[in-house]
Amino acid sequence: MAEPAEKLYRAEYAKSGRASCKKCGESIAKDSLRLALMVQSPMFDGKVPHWHHYSCFWKRARIVSHTDIDGFPELRWEDQEKIKKAIETGGPGGVRGKSQEGGGKSEKSLNDFAAEYAKSNRSTCKGCEQKIEKGQIRISKKMVHPEKPQLGMIDNWYHPDCFVSRRAELGFLPAYGATQLLGFSILKAEDKETLKKQLPATKSEGKRKGEEVDGNVTAKKKQKKEKEKESKQEKQLKEQTELIWGIKDELRKVCSTNDLKELLIANKQEVPSGENAILDRVADGMAFGALLPCEECKGQFVFKSDAYYCSGDITAWTKCVAKTQTPNRKDWVIPKEFREIPYLKKFKCKKQDRIFSPDAVTVSSAPPPSASAPLSETVSAPRDKPLTNMKILVVGKLSKNKEEVKSIVEDLGGKMTTTANKATLCISTQKDVEKMSKKMEEVKEAKVRVVSEAFLQDVKSSSKAFQELVSLHALSPWGAEVKMEHEEMAVDGKSSKPPSTKSTGKVKEEQGPSKSEKKMKLTVKGGAAVDPDSGLEDSAHVFEKGGKIFSATLGLVDIVKGTNSYYKLQLLEDDRENRYWVFRSWGRVGTVIGSNKLEQMPSKEDAIEQFLNLYEEKTGNSWHSKNFTKYPKKFYPLEIDYGQDEEAVRKLTVGAGTKSKLAKPIQDLIKMIFDVESMKKAMVEFEIDLQKMPLGKLSKRQIQSAYSILNEVQQAVSDSGSESQILDLSNRFYTLIPHDFGMKKPPLLNNLEYIQAKVQMLDNLLDIEVAYSLLRGGNEDGDKDPIDINYEKLKTDIKVVDKDSEEAKIIKQYVKNTHAATHNAYDLKVVDIFRIEREGESQRYKPFKQLHNRQLLWHGSRTTNFAGILSQGLRIAPPEAPVTGYMFGKGIYFADMVSKSANYCHTSQADPIGLVLLGEVALGNMYELKNASHITKLPKGKHSVKGLGKTAPDPTATTTLGGVEVPLGNGISTGINDTCLLYNEYIVYDVAQVNLKYLLKLKFNYKTSLW
Repeated sequence: MAEPAEKLYRAEYAKSGRASCKKCGESIAKDSLRLALMVQSPMFDGKVPHWHHYSCFWKRARIVSHTDIDGFPELRWEDQEKIKKAIETGGPGGVRGKSQEGGGKSEKSLNDFAAEYAKSNRSTCKGCEQKIEKGQIRISKKMVHPEKPQLGMIDNWYHPDCFVSRRAELGFLPAYGATQLLGFSILKAEDKETLKKQLPATKSEGKRKGEEVDGNVTAKKKQKKEKEKESKQEKQLKEQTELIWGIKDELRKVCSTNDLKELLIANKQEVPSGENAILDRVADGMAFGALLPCEECKGQFVFKSDAYYCSGDITAWTKCVAKTQTPNRKDWVIPKEFREIPYLKKFKCKKQDRIFSPDAVTVSSAPPPSASAPLSETVSAPRDKPLTNMKILVVGKLSKNKEEVKSIVEDLGGKMTTTANKATLCISTQKDVEKMSKKMEEVKEAKVRVVSEAFLQDVKSSSKAFQELVSLHALSPWGAEVKMEHEEMAVDGKSSKPPSTKSTGKVKEEQGPSKSEKKMKLTVKGGAAVDPDSGLEDSAHVFEKGGKIFSATLGLVDIVKGTNSYYKLQLLEDDRENRYWVFRSWGRVGTVIGSNKLEQMPSKEDAIEQFLNLYEEKTGNSWHSKNFTKYPKKFYPLEIDYGQDEEAVRKLTVGAGTKSKLAKPIQDLIKMIFDVESMKKAMVEFEIDLQKMPLGKLSKRQIQSAYSILNEVQQAVSDSGSESQILDLSNRFYTLIPHDFGMKKPPLLNNLEYIQAKVQMLDNLLDIEVAYSLLRGGNEDGDKDPIDINYEKLKTDIKVVDKDSEEAKIIKQYVKNTHAATHNAYDLKVVDIFRIEREGESQRYKPFKQLHNRQLLWHGSRTTNFAGILSQGLRIAPPEAPVTGYMFGKGIYFADMVSKSANYCHTSQADPIGLVLLGEVALGNMYELKNASHITKLPKGKHSVKGLGKTAPDPTATTTLGGVEVPLGNGISTGINDTCLLYNEYIVYDVAQVNLKYLLKLKFNYKTSLW
């Protein structure tokens, strides 16, 4: 179903007498009016109501408008009026507060507002975020915390000036005055006078802006007309509400629930679950006419406060998002057999549109979060001010004092704050995170990412994306996404490259309770591991029958509803006795929200039956079905790795290098490109959930399927496809490649830049998949060093080049001369040069050896991609990948400026070592272009594409190495100004045109240091 905007409160008549009031603890009588605060459940991926008696509710909450209450229009008219009055007066008693001495004749104080002298200097102004000094006057507005409504009303303190500037938004009406503040009477005389001047009460009745003109006849007439219009609408709404409730009251007297179901069926309406819901549907149909199916999906429309929402599904993956206030209807039919009932026999249905309160027009459905406007704050920041619009909180003792840190933060465009709820990032130490002081608990509660002090060094000078730096320096397992966008156009590289995204935490081992994570690795028995939450990891194993392991992990993503749920199911067998259990756990991906249940079964047969029933209930599929079919609102099975492969990988890295026969630089290189932690970090930067999609479960087939979805969604966005289509594809993508968004809603893939970021993510995953497959594959050899074993898997001959040799001198000159002027954040130092020869590559390249125009060109990439590159060569994006994201189409890209390629290494001051390649590229006749062109086929007679840049190596300095041109001249102007590229790009579309020659290990010496 399309979902209305989530509201903080709910109102209804108690369906039974079982619920207890969260304030007084007494039961709430059936059919009595009850009000709830909606709170995120700690047990499952959704919200639950905390119900209160009507009178108790107002002691825990203050509501600004009745439009904040879900279910308000469905109440009886007198109860609607009662709630409106309570909102105006601050409670059910009919007055906003009590009389206050010194407050004037019959003046009442305001329970929600107070003034006092600050008791300490610990409070912070919610307006300017600065400290309120002890003894200074402060004004409070009591409010419900949106993330912790269960705490009830809490004080939000302001400096008087800050409060005055926010008077309207804080609900301090023009008719209110300073004398009505709680505590006003005990203030000093001079402070009273100051506050009276700052917060005067006015006699104006106008609540709307633009109604402040005194004596203006036109304005008064307009005001009168609006009042008349409001009065008319109010009368119509009252009549409508009384009509609906009149029908409900009569139906309760004369019809059973089964009768009501028959009436719905006779009018071709869906029968909902629950007596009240059935009654509501029948009353709606009798009052306004039977609803016709949704034109988009043929689903059932359902009334929800501000509109009729479709409850159908567009596909098995996605709910319909249609909603309207004027659905199509037909006459309501009373079947003959019901005409024996006098009320139904006499009833005349008048087909008409339902009237909605004018307020309801603005209460629209909450749109799914857009990739172009993420839930986290999107900050537009110039390059030299990367912290623009960000607020930084410091917790604990740093190497620099707070004034020095403040100066650095402000130089970078940011501001300091002392309030966790207002902070974008927190800077602290690992020690302080582990210590978990009260302040750090506030930071955790506010879901603010904690980073190390070194982050400030890297953020200005590193070539890495902002998200990547945050992830690299993260100290906390919690934290919401922080996004920064540079105000610049991409003028080199592939197409414009959005910042990398990151997960809401580090690798999963650091997110949840470490107990579970560690035990998972220790309790692998046979083909699977017992979930440690069952408590049976030491005494039971996962049941296996016919080669099939009875363990399943299921996922369900619903962007509209905002859910990102998992469900785990296991059949456990005792290690020694004939005892069986069915264990299940559920919750929200990437959070601690969730719960579990362990059931001991009477027999093996009962356990199997229960497991099969639960699996079918959750997925709609039989456990034994060979072809899985996705059903609406049902879970989808995910492959899961409990650490079997990681154990094999661990064995391959223990004692690495102790008996290697390889040269030390080559040993270090192999360790670097097979570093599992680097692979995990790369995946975390892409927001991938390492629990649902661990390294061991990356598969080429899965990634290619994800490419296909991105291809479809890119086409849909380019063709201005429907929101429903994009929503469906987004749900499918996030289910196939599970992402960890924490409590944020998964963003829609409705933006070409965001789609491009996901394409780049899959490009990297392809190489990581190759690297990890190599790492865990093959047989162990006790006589060989693990490094030598992994080296052999690359099928590449690697030799260290003597740094004093002629070829080394040429290569080092190539590095020195072709460092672009605009890439000035770092210098490059050559650490090692390796001569490489991939198995079979020179033979494949042989036909192109005779082609003219062969050049030695640069190619840079993340270190995690090099195992894939060396073992399989540089590859072209698969056919499934969308063409967007590749400036000149799907090919292999090279550069003649070293720093252009080095930027793709994604290094930083904290991680300054990168790898680049030098490849012999057979360019032949080049198709020269100045702007992006999605090449799918080269023009006749052309062998490659050259993207023309404004700067290129001086052609007069070109030399040769092994018969191949080396364009190692200093960068000079090409005289081409009407191009979108700063530097040249070379693209070939046949992998056989590339013969990799050298691999360079470079150190990035960043010039700028903030310390």
